[in-house]
Amino acid sequence: MRARLASGNLGKLVELRQALPGWEIELLAERDFPSETGSTYAENARGKALYARAHAAAGEWALGEDSGIEVAALDRRPGVASARWAQDGVGNMLEELDGIVDRRARYVCVIVAIGPSGDELTLEGTLEGAISAAPRGHGGFGYDPIFVPAGEARTVAELGDDWKTRNSHRARAAAALAAAVGT
Repeated sequence: MRARLASGNLGKLVELRQALPGWEIELLAERDFPSETGSTYAENARGKALYARAHAAAGEWALGEDSGIEVAALDRRPGVASARWAQDGVGNMLEELDGIVDRRARYVCVIVAIGPSGDELTLEGTLEGAISAAPRGHGGFGYDPIFVPAGEARTVAELGDDWKTRNSHRARAAAALAAAVGT
């Protein structure tokens, strides 16, 4: 399977390549992707997938992905605005959660895949957890240094890329995609 991903995020590309063995995924050369102005992850991912479909070669899948982190004590913020929430999202989140006991959070990922024939699939993956009191670890990107998955004592950044490839919200959405298309 060949696919084009409408994203400039190399971390997402690496994760999807690892989570979808047998797929050849490349970033689109274009950098003028649609704005993430949707009110849901699915709306943002679909806009990117439609853009990728318009620029992908015949026979290629078009992928759009949107993801974020939702924190219970922050009324599920930053959510779809996770990437744009703050220049220092980790620092901003820790500041907002200072003194708050309920630190439950979850990562959410939605992938919209449009096949060569125009068939459209929407897949979601989530990872439940909590926000740590301070950043720990050097792996991953984004909020990984402060996200502790349920059942774990270490942050995603401490657990490492191999763990993330198998267990992240993006890996779970990618597994749903693989199952849906039979790869």
